[in-house]
Amino acid sequence: MKKLAVLMIMMCTVTAFAQAPKPIFEKEGKLIRATYFHDNGEIAQQGTYYKGELHGEWVSFDLEGKKTAIANYENGKKVGKWFFWNDEKLTEVDYTDNRIANVVEWKEGNAVVLRQQP
Repeated sequence: MKKLAVLMIMMCTVTAFAQAPKPIFEKEGKLIRATYFHDNGEIAQQGTYYKGELHGEWVSFDLEGKKTAIANYENGKKVGKWFFWNDEKLTEVDYTDNRIANVVEWKEGNAVVLRQQP
């Protein structure tokens, strides 16, 4: 019984000190690529900074590694099309001058056309 109690305390201590891996920052020309992680080690977010501001495309992932959002920034301001996924729908948000200009929701059963540029 005493051994079981000691084992349980050790397991709780290890669990309490487990934490997400530290973020990774890598220089890419004038940008800094950042990768943040969930507690389970999966990537939570990836994107770039320019002069300390969010800049370019940022992608977010859930705990299983599935993409949940794509966002775009220009010198810390929200720009362009953002996409948010959940189990039932895709939400497209257009930003102009750091403000929401338009929102479109795509639900399961709606036709979605994906076009690639040549």
